[in-house]
Amino acid sequence: MRKSARYTTLAAAGLLALSSLTACANDAASTTSTGKGDGKGTKVKIMVGGLDKVIYLPAMLTQRLGYFDAEGLDVELLSEPAGVQAETALVSGQVQGAVGFYDHTLDLQTKGKSVESVVQFSHAPGEVEIVSNKASGDITSPKDFKGKKLGVTGLGSSTDFLTKYLAVKNGVRVSEFTPVAVGAGPTFIAALQKGAIDGGMTTDPTVATILDKKAGKVLLDMRTPEGSQKALGGPYPSSSLYMQTDWVNGHKDTVQKLVNALVKTLKWMSTHSASEIAAKMPADYSQGNKTLYTEAIKSTLPMFTDDGVMPTNGPETVEKVLKAFNPNIKNASVDLSKTFTTEFVEKAAG
Repeated sequence: MRKSARYTTLAAAGLLALSSLTACANDAASTTSTGKGDGKGTKVKIMVGGLDKVIYLPAMLTQRLGYFDAEGLDVELLSEPAGVQAETALVSGQVQGAVGFYDHTLDLQTKGKSVESVVQFSHAPGEVEIVSNKASGDITSPKDFKGKKLGVTGLGSSTDFLTKYLAVKNGVRVSEFTPVAVGAGPTFIAALQKGAIDGGMTTDPTVATILDKKAGKVLLDMRTPEGSQKALGGPYPSSSLYMQTDWVNGHKDTVQKLVNALVKTLKWMSTHSASEIAAKMPADYSQGNKTLYTEAIKSTLPMFTDDGVMPTNGPETVEKVLKAFNPNIKNASVDLSKTFTTEFVEKAAG
């Protein structure tokens, strides 16, 4: 839990640093475009809430396909274990963009920060609620969360948000279970195996690895639009590229190039197999098991859009979820129209 406290402190520090946002962001992206594919294009830093997570795969895939270079961009992809840390990097001015869950834009608006999604990767969360083999007899639905220790990537993360919603929706108060920040990958799996958590919310390739090791069982699968509808009552736009609104308005040409590249990748993904996608990714992402990694991608592919467009009624579903347990949002009036823009994806579509 010390790590969780540190993340919370970092988030607070990031929000306090907001006053220097524009200056820092402008400095970091001040390089002028001098060519395509030569590493000297317009410099943009993007923080990803876990580069090796399949839900955020379009970011690295775009770079691997050379689409950022083709747009005259020099994009540096950075990684943090959870989306909440990516959010912190954005609001503190360390980076110009964050690849994380769209829900952060609503949460930040209630704190007086203007951030918007410029391209939507998905229309489902891509998340899976896993329970340990030991606890599987006691946890058969979110109604059984009471008294349990449930893993999330980080406190204040989207996995934390969704876990709280599932609990509240099923009659369990937020105070009646314990969220535990365990990250993803090996740290999540170890926590599950050692009994530090009874279950938790995670994504592929962590899900595929747990099932392969027979270390846990799927309680709830939200990797498809159908799964999202069943668990959350509608489409749930999750992974996206979001940026500060002021920076977007001041750098529309650069944002358009970023969106062009990412939309091109989403279209490419929609016409290629999981094995073809896996072959384009860094070799270490498969952790020595290419077959398992390919299966992880295949299981998650249904969550992605093929055009980067915000799904109809998606923002409303996210607001409903957050209002169920988040007092800041429950008592606030959120202007959803300011949490995303379709301006750039519409132009990218031609």
